[in-house]
Amino acid sequence: MVPVESVEPSFGPASTSFGADEHVSRETPSQDEEDPPLAMEALRAVQILNPSGEITMPRPDHPRVLCVANQKGGVGKTTTTVNLAVALALHGNRVLVVDLDPQGNASTGLNVPHHAGVPDVYDCLIDNVPLSEVAQPVEGIPNLFCVPATIDLAGAEIELVSVVARESRLARAIAAHPEKFDYVFIDCPPSLGLLTVNALCAAQEVLIPIQCEYYALEGLNQLINNINLVRQHLNPTLDVSTILLTMYDRRTRLADAVEQDVRNHFGNKVLNAVIPRNVRVSEAPSYGQSVMTYDPGSRGATSYFEAALEIAMRGVNTGGTA
Repeated sequence: MVPVESVEPSFGPASTSFGADEHVSRETPSQDEEDPPLAMEALRAVQILNPSGEITMPRPDHPRVLCVANQKGGVGKTTTTVNLAVALALHGNRVLVVDLDPQGNASTGLNVPHHAGVPDVYDCLIDNVPLSEVAQPVEGIPNLFCVPATIDLAGAEIELVSVVARESRLARAIAAHPEKFDYVFIDCPPSLGLLTVNALCAAQEVLIPIQCEYYALEGLNQLINNINLVRQHLNPTLDVSTILLTMYDRRTRLADAVEQDVRNHFGNKVLNAVIPRNVRVSEAPSYGQSVMTYDPGSRGATSYFEAALEIAMRGVNTGGTA
């Protein structure tokens, strides 16, 4: 196995070396960045798809459970969950995705059946069905599994109200899984209800995707306050470890202003990798794929690869949290 950090970067300025000033290049792209040669694009695709399995991202010393949360919809929670999970799985990590959103978009993005009648995360939360009986392998991606969400999950918020230890149902289900994963990603609904509380109680880390627009910042304080309440009363080990900027449009000053505000406020919790607006990222779910497999040479795939690598490296360097 060849560690991915030892491979000579070929992604241009925003490569696998996470320099402090690397984001500056996004505002003044070269022509090669705007229109990469086919050879460079093909090389990126091979590194991202990793068909030989020779390129590996470092595996954490212990399982990392990350809750991907933001009560604002449309900021890229599901897209981030799916693509980070695929990137890590393609490079030697064993990954589980728990779809906790009744819309089931993460299940769609991974092409996992989630129609009515399919065993899903609802059965785990309400009927104590073991997670191992519900998790499905993701076709074409070794070491990646998904616990789907069906429409039944829409009623779980109400049904959980009267359930004993309602906040820790998901945590117990994950802890009881007989197989150990390197990463567990929990895709949360765009709300701060009982489903999201379950995710926050089950996780060690919170990953917050933030869209590079003003509205995305408005509800952030409320989300942080809720995370602090969960930490104080239910899960003292919970940590906001990672902030990922998404839908970055380098043509606008607003995107740059939002980025600087977020970096000034959260410091090194913000990944250096930034996810640009990219049509391939939006197209991929309609084919039941992540952008990593749909168009591995695209800017979107490259950016999510860099974000996944940075998360993996931070986990090794800091023992699981940033």
